[in-house]
Amino acid sequence: MADDFAPDSEPPSPRPRSLWLATTPTTDYDPLEGDLEVDVAVVGGGITGLTAAIELQEAGKTVVVLESDRIVESTTGHTTAKLTSQHGLIYDTLVSKFGRKRAGQYARANEAAIDAVERRVEEHGIDCDFRRTPAYTYAASSDDVSTVSEEVETAQRLGLPAEYVEETPLPFETNGAVRFDEQAEFHPRKYLLAIAEQIHEDDGDSAVFEETRAVDIDPGEPCRVETERGAVVADDVVVATHFPVFDRAGYFSRMHPHRAYLLAVRVDEEPPEGMYYNTASPPATIRTQPAEPADDTDEPEELVLVGGQSHKPSVSGPPTSERYRRCERFAREHFSVESIEYRWSTMDYSPVDKVPFIGQIDPLAEHVYVGTGFKGWGMSGGTAAGMILADLIVDGANPWADVFDPQRFTPKASAKSFLEENAKVGGSFVGDRIKSFLASLGADGSDIPDPGEGGIVRRTGRPMGVYRDEEGSVHAVSAVCPHMGCLVRWNDAERTWDCPCHGSRFTHEGNVLSGPALEGLPYRKL
Repeated sequence: MADDFAPDSEPPSPRPRSLWLATTPTTDYDPLEGDLEVDVAVVGGGITGLTAAIELQEAGKTVVVLESDRIVESTTGHTTAKLTSQHGLIYDTLVSKFGRKRAGQYARANEAAIDAVERRVEEHGIDCDFRRTPAYTYAASSDDVSTVSEEVETAQRLGLPAEYVEETPLPFETNGAVRFDEQAEFHPRKYLLAIAEQIHEDDGDSAVFEETRAVDIDPGEPCRVETERGAVVADDVVVATHFPVFDRAGYFSRMHPHRAYLLAVRVDEEPPEGMYYNTASPPATIRTQPAEPADDTDEPEELVLVGGQSHKPSVSGPPTSERYRRCERFAREHFSVESIEYRWSTMDYSPVDKVPFIGQIDPLAEHVYVGTGFKGWGMSGGTAAGMILADLIVDGANPWADVFDPQRFTPKASAKSFLEENAKVGGSFVGDRIKSFLASLGADGSDIPDPGEGGIVRRTGRPMGVYRDEEGSVHAVSAVCPHMGCLVRWNDAERTWDCPCHGSRFTHEGNVLSGPALEGLPYRKL
């Protein structure tokens, strides 16, 4: 995507709002009240947690889902929503670093995830816009054509539905692409809200609890999940939060966050069939989604989802509002855009060896399991994780589990990335503190003069995050992330405080939006 936006260009519009959240009702499940005993406690109400829960329930287990806020509103509610085994150009790398057998496990798990969603949609009559469609990763330049061709050959050897094509249905020229047939797209909240209803109402023994934050897990026999509203005793626990809330195994050092941005636009042309990703850096992503008509006609319409600008929060770069503008420019350069209906961003975690962590959470927690690190492909990855974790709990084994084992040792695949990513986090930790010493704040917050602006300043020897709202009130929080002490940064487009080291996010009043942080930022109004 182009990087040459004018620095004084207008902020993007509309205000951030996920298409998936805007077109579905808000849930209202009760919080936990007191202690409870079940077979399995699932911590996290996204696609991984809900898939694991419904699989376990269907296997005869009693299950509770514990969600700190509202289900399917965090990462799963801000996805691109592609159900695909095509994760960029991944398979040639997997074969070279893990071998053909484990690369095949990765491929089969993600293909099975697509089939599982389709089966559940058909069996339960879930209206979630599910449809099979091809997925393309196209070469952004002629230099990438040979890499694309190699990916096709490797994917075919693994039994994937891969084909090299010279052209795509996109309304602009590409340089060749790998196409996977029989992939899928859907509306993730419509699908998962239906799943949650089945879990909660099926037999009365299983339940979904919202506004119930897990604060600790005792991995004993039985396990005990401590929440702010009581404890859940269970034979097994699934940790399906975006970042593991129980991290004795050092996941913070084995995967890094990255943020990407999406627009949903109306176009004055026939939208292209299929899902798209390219080899640019940062890559662009495109797909379509059925939408309500813009006028009183009954003619069906399609929105085009266009996004990209993926970056690591620990790396300095343009503000969030600028990244949205770059997405908008890409959309307008490649499509006849009539309007921008929605925009939102998503945070994902990428393991240093590029493979998610699915299985026993650490060597000393035999009955605690984790699914995390889907590197932007959480719809298929999270579904596969839920299936794998359910099998491990019920049967003790799963045919795809080896490649995803969280206790794997992969120096060939991860050593270089491990050192680079942790060096960046360390640099951010030190550099931000040096910068904070250079900042100052007047007693009345006068150094942040404009409504909607925020920044890190230093007052009475401590770094503070300060934001002035549209009414002129100044809000101050501690700028130190409670997870591991990094300094948060202001997100000007979404008006949040974001941790560049490990991806925690907070409201302008310091409340936790997403972990790994479990505690908020101390707040006061100046």
